[in-house]
Amino acid sequence: MSRPTNLSRRDFLRTGLAGAGAVTLPAALSGCLGVKEGEDKNLTVFAFGHGVASGDPLSDAVIIWTRVSPDVEVATEAEVAWVMASDPELKQVVASGTEYTNKNRDFTVKVDVTGLSPDSVYYYQFAGQGGALSPVGVTRTLPVGRVREVTIAACSCANYPAGMFYVYRELAGCEADVVLHLGDYIYEYGSNKYPSQDYSGRVPDPLSETITLDDYRRRYQQYRTDTDLQAAHAAKPFICIWDDHEISNDVWVGGAQNHDASEGPWQARRDAAVQAYHEWMPIRSKADLNDIHRRFQFGDLVNLNMLETRLLARSQQLEQREFMTERGLDVSAMYEALLAPERSLMGPQQMTEVLGNVRESEAVWQVLGQQIIMGRMELPVELMQATNDLFFATIRGENTTQKRANVHQTMMELTAIKKRMLQNDSTLTGAEILRVTNKAPYNLDAWDGYMAEREALLNGLRDAGANLVVLSGDTHNGWAHELNTLGADQGASALCGVEFATSSVSSPGMEGFLGLSSNPQLRADYEEGLQTLVDNLHYVNGGDRGYLVVRFTPSAAVCEWRYLDTITASSYQITRIHRLQVRPGDPRLQPA
Repeated sequence: MSRPTNLSRRDFLRTGLAGAGAVTLPAALSGCLGVKEGEDKNLTVFAFGHGVASGDPLSDAVIIWTRVSPDVEVATEAEVAWVMASDPELKQVVASGTEYTNKNRDFTVKVDVTGLSPDSVYYYQFAGQGGALSPVGVTRTLPVGRVREVTIAACSCANYPAGMFYVYRELAGCEADVVLHLGDYIYEYGSNKYPSQDYSGRVPDPLSETITLDDYRRRYQQYRTDTDLQAAHAAKPFICIWDDHEISNDVWVGGAQNHDASEGPWQARRDAAVQAYHEWMPIRSKADLNDIHRRFQFGDLVNLNMLETRLLARSQQLEQREFMTERGLDVSAMYEALLAPERSLMGPQQMTEVLGNVRESEAVWQVLGQQIIMGRMELPVELMQATNDLFFATIRGENTTQKRANVHQTMMELTAIKKRMLQNDSTLTGAEILRVTNKAPYNLDAWDGYMAEREALLNGLRDAGANLVVLSGDTHNGWAHELNTLGADQGASALCGVEFATSSVSSPGMEGFLGLSSNPQLRADYEEGLQTLVDNLHYVNGGDRGYLVVRFTPSAAVCEWRYLDTITASSYQITRIHRLQVRPGDPRLQPA
C-alpha cells in the first residue's frame, strides 16, 4: 500500500538517497521510512539489484517500478521510499511516497504516480532501509492538444541464452519518446533448448523450463540483472504487451504447444506466468490480469491501441498437417477452415473497444501495437513443402544439405516465374503459373490463422477512415507490408494501412534455419524472392538482430529499421539501416 508524503528533497536524501553513508535513519523520518512503535514487521536492509523502470505513461501519470533484493532469506517485508522530480538533481520534487513490498509480490515495487504535467520529463529514484539507493530513472508523460512529432521505438523477442542484449543498449540512447515491447520479453525454455546451444556465460535460470511461479520469477530476476536491459528501462518509459513465450510457446485460451499434462494443470501455469509478468513489468494492471489491451493518446497526432492476442479469446491454432491428403495440401479446405467466423484472436469485446477508440479519435495516425504478423504471408505451396521437409529433417537431426539446397533452388525457380508473370510474359505455361499461384499461408499462429477476424478488424478500421500503422514483432526478422483485405485487388484504393514489423533483440531468425548467415548473396536472393512472391510485402530483412523507430508527424510516418552486426562479440556496430514511409490518406509504402 503506497503512502503519499510531502517529503522534500532534503528529507528524502536523509532517508538514504544522498549516498551510501546514510545508513542510519533519523528519528525525524520514522513516520516516512521505518517501523512505527508497536508494529511487528520483519523489515530488512536490501539492495536494488534489478534497476528501475517506468511504463504506461499517460498525460498526467506514469508507472514507476523497482525490485528490492533482501540480503537475508528470512525477510518478509521491506519498506521503500520513492521520489519524482522535474530535474536530474531531484531538487524540484513533484511527488513522493513510501511503499511496502513483500515476498508475495517477489519484493517488487510498482507505483502509479499521478498529478503530473503533460509532455514533461521526470526523474525518479527509490531508497530503503540501511541507505540503499536505486539508480535514477528518466521518464516522461504523454502530450495533449496539438502535437507536431512523436517518436516511438519498438522491439521484441529477447532470449537471454541467444546472445547479448545490445539492442537494449541502443534503445537506451535512441531518440524515442517511448519504447514498445511487443512480446517475448522472456523465454520459457530450459538450457540448450532454444537456441540449441546457450551463448557462453548466459545459461538460463532456472536451468529447466519455467512452469511454476518461482520458475517465472527467477527467469525475470535473471533477465533484469542484464545491464543493457536495465539501462533501457532507466532511460525510457516502456509500453509492453506479452506474446507467447512469457507463458509458453504458441499460447491459446485453453493451452499451449509447449505444455502437456506432465507439467501440471494449464491454468495454474498460465496464472503463475501472468502473475510474474504483472509483478515484474511497469504495466498498469487491470482487475482481470489477462486483459492487457490498453490505449495511449499522444495528443492529436497518434492514437495507440495495444492488443492482447493470446489469453482473452484466441482459438487453438490450426496446423498445415490437418489439411494434408495423399495428393498434397488441400488448399481449399485449409482456407475454408481459416475463414470460419468462429475462429477468434482478439474476441468481440476487444474488437468493439478498439474500433470504438478509433472512431472517436481525432488523431492523424491510428496505431496498433501487437505481437504477430498481420500482413498476408501466402507462399507457393511447393515452396512451403520444401521448407517443411527441411524443418522436419532439422528436427530429426539429419543431414540437411540437400534439403536446404532444394529450398533454395525452388525459391529461385518460383521467383523467376513470378517475375515473368509481372512482365506479362506470353510464353508462360499453365503449369508454371500454377506453381506460383497455388498459395497458402505458412504461419498459422499469426493473423493468417484467423482470417475472418482480421477481415473484420481491417474493414472496420478502413470504414473509420483510419490512417493505420500496425507495429508487430514475433518472427525475429524485419518486415514491411501494405495491408489489404481478402478478395481486394492490388490497387492502391484497396489498401487499408501498413505494417512495420521489428526484428528481434537476440532470438535467431530464419537465416540459421535456411543457411543464409554465411552466404550474403544467397540471403539477398532469398529476401528478393520473398518480396517478389508475397503480394504486398515490400521489405524483408532475413538475418539481423535489431529494432525499429517510427517518427510520426502530421505529414508522414517514417520507419527506420536499425540492425546490429553481432550479438555474440564483445563489441558491435549498427551496420544496416532501412527506411520506408507512409503518408496520411495514401496507404502505400514509399522510400524515405
